[in-house]
Amino acid sequence: MADNVDPQRLKVHDRPAGMPFRITRIGHVVFNVTDLERSVRFYTEVLGFQISDIYPEAMMPGGMVFMRCNTDHHGIALVGGMGQPSSSAELHHVAFEVGSLDEVILARDRLRAQGVPIDFEGRRRAGVQIAVEFRDPDGHRLEIYWGLDQVGSDGHVRPAHEWKGARSLVEAIRDPVRGQDTTLRDPSLLRQE
Repeated sequence: MADNVDPQRLKVHDRPAGMPFRITRIGHVVFNVTDLERSVRFYTEVLGFQISDIYPEAMMPGGMVFMRCNTDHHGIALVGGMGQPSSSAELHHVAFEVGSLDEVILARDRLRAQGVPIDFEGRRRAGVQIAVEFRDPDGHRLEIYWGLDQVGSDGHVRPAHEWKGARSLVEAIRDPVRGQDTTLRDPSLLRQE
């Protein structure tokens, strides 16, 4: 039975004053996968991750592959031996940031060219990032995005009345939210739509 969501009741929860530590970023995600080689191929050849290290079966049942997209040793790791594809019941999705809006379009085009089904493209509401959403070979939901709102030292976030959902990249680019520069470095990317 689902709880009724009361936004006002939830907003009262906050970081306690005087907390002795602060989490500074989300470090990495580890997925269980059914076919380790197929998933490694997807994350390297389709998404562009690089392998840092590999645990053989003797070190980790199913084997484990550590992959990076920046200077961190790993941002994603895959563990083989999962019995069946993911239902994505516990984890809704994992998102990967790219450096420009053009790259979101280029990523979407690459995913299409590789035969990866696209679940969504455009702009979600809270955070107003422009994104493409899809699934890996085991059904894990993934997102490539650009333009996520940043929260300043004052703690204020964009008010809900300024959110603008968009059901396509073209719509998101042509109708930006306040403060979001959707000028493409290569405007010809939209002509391909």
